[in-house]
Amino acid sequence: MADKGLTRREFSAIGLSCLAAGAARAQTPAWPQRQVKFLIPFGPGAGADIGARLVSDKLAQLWKQPVVIENRPGGDGLVAVTAFMAANDDHVLMFGAAGSFTVHPYQFENLRYVFQRDLLPIARYSSTIIALAVPTASGITSLKEFVARARANPGKLNAALVPGITELVWDGFVKTEGLDITKVPYKDIVPAAGDLGESRLDAVMASYAIVRPVAETGKIRVLAVTSHDRVSLLPDIPSSAEAGFPSLELEGLVGLYGPKIMSQDLRNRIGADVVAAASDPVIGQRLAGTGQVVNPGGAVEFEASIKKQMEQVGAIAKLIGMQPK
Repeated sequence: MADKGLTRREFSAIGLSCLAAGAARAQTPAWPQRQVKFLIPFGPGAGADIGARLVSDKLAQLWKQPVVIENRPGGDGLVAVTAFMAANDDHVLMFGAAGSFTVHPYQFENLRYVFQRDLLPIARYSSTIIALAVPTASGITSLKEFVARARANPGKLNAALVPGITELVWDGFVKTEGLDITKVPYKDIVPAAGDLGESRLDAVMASYAIVRPVAETGKIRVLAVTSHDRVSLLPDIPSSAEAGFPSLELEGLVGLYGPKIMSQDLRNRIGADVVAAASDPVIGQRLAGTGQVVNPGGAVEFEASIKKQMEQVGAIAKLIGMQPK
C-alpha cells in the first residue's frame, strides 16, 4: 500500500504520467466539455464520499469544469450501478470501493451488469484500512491468541462483519483455520463497535474509521489490519499476514471507474490526472483522518489490482463452496 510517502521515483512517475496526459489531450477530443459527475454508492460522510470530495475539488481546478458528487446509496451498490449504467456517459463516472462490486456475482442473481465489461478502471485512488478488533476486557492481545481462543471454544464466540467482500474474506479465514464463530448481522455496522466495547460481541471486522472512536477509549483493541503490509497510520499494529494469517488479507481498494464507451486513451488521461491530484500531501493528511491512505495508480495499475482481488474472491468462494448465482 502506498502510504509511506512518495519516493523520488514515484514523483518522477507522476510527472511522466502528467506528460502522457498532456500528450493525450493533444491527440483526443477535448474532455471534459461540461460538468463531470461522480456517482458514489455510499451516503454522505462515508470514507469514499469524503475521499471523492477531496479529489474532486482539485480535478475541477485542473479540468476547468465543475465536478459534482451524487450519492446513490442502497442495494449493496446496485442503486449506484443502475444509475451509472443508465447514464452511459463519459462525463458520469463511478467512484467507490472495488470490493462493492467484485462479490456481486456471488450475492445476487440476474445481475444486469458485468463488472469487467461495464465498469472500466480509470484510477486507483486510496485504500480503506480494514481492522479486526476485540474487547480489551477479553484479555486477547494478538490475532494468534484470538484464533487459539476461538479454536478452544467452538461455537461460543461471535463476530460482526461488514457485508460483502469483508464478510467473504472472514468466511475464508474461518474455513482455513477450522474455526466455528457465529456471525451477528447488523443492518448498520457502526453500532457494532460500541457493542464490542461492552463485550456483547467478541470481534468486529470493519473499517478502522468505525472502530477507532471506541479503540481510543481503551475499551477495544485492534489486533491486526488486513492490508498486506503495516500502515503508517497504525505503526504498532501488524498486518494479518505478518501476524501469521494471510487468509485474512484484504486490500480496501477505492478508485474511479468509467463506462464501457470510454476509450483507453481517455481512461489513461483521466487516470494520470487523478494520480497527480492524489499526490497532494493535504489529501493524504485528510484521508488519514477517515481511516484511509493514499494509494494512487493509473488505469493499468488499478485494473491489475482489481484483477488480483477478483482472483482472491474466486478462490475464497471455491474454498467455502460458494457458486456464482
